[in-house]
Amino acid sequence: MFQINGEKDSKSKKKAAKSDSDDSEEETKSSKPKKKSTAGSASMFQTSGDKDKDKDKDKDKDKKTKKKAKAEESDDSDSEKEEKSKKKKGKGKKKKERSPSPEIVFDDLEKFVMQPAVQGTTIKCRVTRDQRGVDKSLYPLYYLHLDNEKKTFLLAGRKRKKSATSNYLISIDATDLSRGGENFVGKLRSNLMGTKFTVFDNALNPERALPDLSNARQELAGIIYETNVLGMKGPRRMTVVIPGMDKDNDRVPLRPRNECDGLLLRYQNRRTENLIELRNKTPVWNEETASHVLNFNGRVTQASIKNFQIVHNKDLDYIVMQFGRIADDIFTLDFNYPLCAVQAFAIALSSFDGKIACE
Repeated sequence: MFQINGEKDSKSKKKAAKSDSDDSEEETKSSKPKKKSTAGSASMFQTSGDKDKDKDKDKDKDKKTKKKAKAEESDDSDSEKEEKSKKKKGKGKKKKERSPSPEIVFDDLEKFVMQPAVQGTTIKCRVTRDQRGVDKSLYPLYYLHLDNEKKTFLLAGRKRKKSATSNYLISIDATDLSRGGENFVGKLRSNLMGTKFTVFDNALNPERALPDLSNARQELAGIIYETNVLGMKGPRRMTVVIPGMDKDNDRVPLRPRNECDGLLLRYQNRRTENLIELRNKTPVWNEETASHVLNFNGRVTQASIKNFQIVHNKDLDYIVMQFGRIADDIFTLDFNYPLCAVQAFAIALSSFDGKIACE
């Protein structure tokens, strides 16, 4: 069971009641690594050929920013420094508030949910689970909304009946979750054990597509849960494999001709060209609460085995996606570049699916 960092800990409550000047100093410190990780996110997720082209550009940018920073420091007079120190003291009197979700406007919902998130912008969402009714207890409905005042609807998902394996349909219409409907945008399919999942878009099966595969479906993600019978190995461990990004920050299309050429088999056979490997961040064991903890920065409030954060091995501070419980049937889902809404929602749906071999 994941315990939220700071929950059920009297010492952490005392820390939260420290002087406001300490809070402002922590905010400035924590903001620095985020800026660095965001700036380097493009090269981190690009394919190998595109990374080399952008290395020189990044070095030049770093040199220019360093020169500018030095010039700005020398220009600050003593009086300006005094004013800045006064402002910092004044900030301490205000209560620390959770940053609101960025304002997001789109004209085409289907296009928006398939596009990678804009770099530097965290898309904050909520997932609600509807289990009311006899049918829905076994096949709940899941809804994804933007976590803003309007609660803008994005996606809906539901587990298909009479399927040999777990199979979820994803739609841009909360009332139309049919496979042949116009609002169908993707699906999530598992293996027999429920330990591996593949995310597809709404295009055709390769067997029914054109010979050049121009209208064949794309594989958007592969999710692998490490086997962990009775939870003997500790918290869940998961790996997420997604297509790489090109120099224009667009997703590299991955259209396998058959299942033997799929994303998961490519990863298994170490054919990782144009692929990105992500993992869930390892939680830290807390001796006092006797539980594993992760810092969700106030976005998650209840302990759950489903709580997780997805990161890249090269930058553990850059949270690609985080998911966690805030009520019995309400969860927060936040994602960043290079994920899109369909990928993030499908990863969340995979965590809801029952996994006998994983816990």
